[in-house]
Amino acid sequence: MGKDAARAEWDNPMQFVLACVSYAVGLGNVWRFPYLCQMHGGGGFLIPYMLMLVLLGVPLFYMELAIGQKMRLGSIGAWRAISPYLGGVGMASVVTSMYLCLYYNVINAWSFWYLFHSFQSVLPWAECPVNSNLTGPVEECERATPTQYFFYRETLDISGSIEENGGIHMGQALCLLLAWIIVYLFIVKGVKSTGKVVYFTATFPYLVLIIYLIRGVTLHGAINGVKYMFTPKMEQLAKPTTWINAATQIFFSLGLGFGSLIAFASYNQYNNNFEKQAIVVSMVNSSTSIFASIVTFSIYGFKATFNYESCLERVRLLLLNTFDLAEDTISLENVNHWIAELNRTHPEQFASLGGRLETCDLEAELDTAVEGTGLAFIVYSEAIKNMPVSQLWSVLYFIMLLLLGMGSMLGNVIAVITPLSDLKFISHYMSTKTLNGLVCLFCLLLGLGFTTRSGNYWFTMFNDYGATFSLLFIVLIEVITVCYIYGIKRFEKDVEDMLGHRLNWYWKIMLAGVSPILLIALFIFYIVNYIQGGTPTYQAWNKELGKSVVTEYPPYAQAFIGLLLASSVCCIPLTALYTYCKKRNLASGKRERTVSTVSA
Repeated sequence: MGKDAARAEWDNPMQFVLACVSYAVGLGNVWRFPYLCQMHGGGGFLIPYMLMLVLLGVPLFYMELAIGQKMRLGSIGAWRAISPYLGGVGMASVVTSMYLCLYYNVINAWSFWYLFHSFQSVLPWAECPVNSNLTGPVEECERATPTQYFFYRETLDISGSIEENGGIHMGQALCLLLAWIIVYLFIVKGVKSTGKVVYFTATFPYLVLIIYLIRGVTLHGAINGVKYMFTPKMEQLAKPTTWINAATQIFFSLGLGFGSLIAFASYNQYNNNFEKQAIVVSMVNSSTSIFASIVTFSIYGFKATFNYESCLERVRLLLLNTFDLAEDTISLENVNHWIAELNRTHPEQFASLGGRLETCDLEAELDTAVEGTGLAFIVYSEAIKNMPVSQLWSVLYFIMLLLLGMGSMLGNVIAVITPLSDLKFISHYMSTKTLNGLVCLFCLLLGLGFTTRSGNYWFTMFNDYGATFSLLFIVLIEVITVCYIYGIKRFEKDVEDMLGHRLNWYWKIMLAGVSPILLIALFIFYIVNYIQGGTPTYQAWNKELGKSVVTEYPPYAQAFIGLLLASSVCCIPLTALYTYCKKRNLASGKRERTVSTVSA
């Protein structure tokens, strides 16, 4: 494995670290980790999360950086160099990254859409629009909330199910075009332009998070949210799903298996100290998740307290009007006391209130767990609209989402482009700029499907099934290959060659034993879960009810899910089979030639 002298390199190790941070720290840190914390008992979730980081995250991150730096090739070339039969591992990574590229930029398009709508005197998701007769608000918006209406109707113009198709949403399509143009400009000159961009995409989100933290903790009721996050519910640790979710979160959040880390490391100098960098990037990534959660929970606390106090105010007014009491008799602090008192003294009149009397519960408000786009675009925008100078906070928030999304997109696109540009027949016929442009154009054209009326349902399908299963399989094959096919001894020699010291016991035990066992357990769990889960379902927006309802995927969509799961994974056995047949044919051709020479 010789060193490639002509290969482009990062200007300095800092650029590489920032590229890894920019890639690893993405939207998942802001919208998935806080949701998992909330679902699995607040602060208690940090225990399995940190354990999985040490047992699974850091060793696998280290392994991918070592392979990229040693082989100085993208994922396809690197695995082919280890064994000709393993080119499929790299191909599987490229296919998975391609799926991610298709739908991930759609989130950036939504962020642009919200950002452009933030420059208004009243935020468009702050109140319901007036209906066509000008007699009152639009019915769908009244049934839902203004923030839900803006997301589902104005942003997505969503259909009632995946089976109802509609035309492309022009505003969304233009935002997606803008997102792809920016990605292209970021990567146009390959690693040289990306190296400059990451200084901004890796650092600016932290500035916004710090500003948001200061704003968040000073909001009324923020302390309720932060207390909720740090109060551990230890009984959750007895559930296997808590541990599984901790492992998968580490896994996806570090971006293992996509080939991005191998691609990034392939532009390093041969003797770069990737060991230190692997630890630093993993730690920064996890710390960001915890930091972003404090911000999210302070905003959760503000929103929950706001809803709770609005509920108490409605109850107060109902009691004052029903029982003809003086205005200052009941306050928000003593509502519950008056409910008990009036129920005791005026039981018949109190009973007549019936269903109009709401139950206000702060804990229940905080328990409502939301993840993904619902958290980023609905819960956050609802909290933002109640803040003073809401436009400023809205602009800041969506710029931060854009930078997080764009930083991760760079890694996703480079994971596709680097292995392709390593292929001789591609690099022979086209320049880097042309290849980059063609990949971006291809993804944009396919991605337009997500801007149709049923596009969000396909987006959800790609998000749920496009990467999870295949990544586990890819990384499992990677670890087994490095430790047992390439051999831990040879790997150790390579590391010594690059770093000047041998692998210590921690890396050996994790890579050869603990990590593969954990990956096999995760893999089995995924398959069992998928089989037991029955028919796959999705959340369809019902405009009559003004909320999402669980709906089963139609047969053709289920077939497509099967295709998504199988398409990337089957690259591995098919490439191995192709290589085997090719070798056999070559060998038999040689034998025939030898026989004919002898007989002549």
